[in-house]
Amino acid sequence: MLPKHFSTSQIARAIGVHPNTVRIYEVWGFIPPVKRSPAGYRLFTEAHMDHMRLARMMLKGPFPGKNIRRSALDLVRQAATGDLGGALESAYRHLVLVQSERAQAEAAAKLLERWAQGTAADASSERLQIGEVAKRLGVSRDKLRNWERNGLISVPRHPENRYRLYSSAEIGRLRVIRMLSLAGYSMMAILRMVLYLDSQGGHGLREVLDTPRPDEDVYTAADRWLTALAEQETRAEKVIEFLEMMIAKQERENIRQPVQSFDSLKDW
Repeated sequence: MLPKHFSTSQIARAIGVHPNTVRIYEVWGFIPPVKRSPAGYRLFTEAHMDHMRLARMMLKGPFPGKNIRRSALDLVRQAATGDLGGALESAYRHLVLVQSERAQAEAAAKLLERWAQGTAADASSERLQIGEVAKRLGVSRDKLRNWERNGLISVPRHPENRYRLYSSAEIGRLRVIRMLSLAGYSMMAILRMVLYLDSQGGHGLREVLDTPRPDEDVYTAADRWLTALAEQETRAEKVIEFLEMMIAKQERENIRQPVQSFDSLKDW
């Protein structure tokens, strides 16, 4: 039979974390407040164990984007206040958020594939200067220059005044880059893709976009965006199931409590 209370080290071993992580999670509000023994030791319950599992399930590993990170943190803190029903609602909203991000990423990858196969992404009939292109795409001139400096695109210049001149080919490429960027792909992932496209052609770009090279020693979730979002969707579905289990367990506990109180009245 499980003990009624657990120590910090017991919780840490069960979850697979350092004891300091357990203490930090309490300070950050990721688990409910923990009662202390007369000697000052933390007295964790089985409910704290479940909250630790929920927190690790939601927070372990890199987050694919600020919105998903903020949603995950809010959900864990909401559950820790005891509002499991509200946390379950938030979990469903979190799942929708992840699915929306994934749909955008898939749409951007689809545009990339069709463009790489020869489908035009722009139909400009004349060459435009950088200010006109920035206005048309809804981005700043600095961003266009930055994309060029980072090797995402090469823009021809006017032979006399050296002004950049963008044709439909360059603008179409910029549209693809912008959509990938807005969909959450990192600049490293986009650069990896365009370098492969320019040297190897347009086949397998989705895999290249989602697979860091061996020389990319440090990379984020956005460098493997499609995989990261797929993993987050699976995680979100598991969190919903876990919260439903926590609610059912709490309901069983609530049902037992009144019965015990009623039995105690028989002695009167």
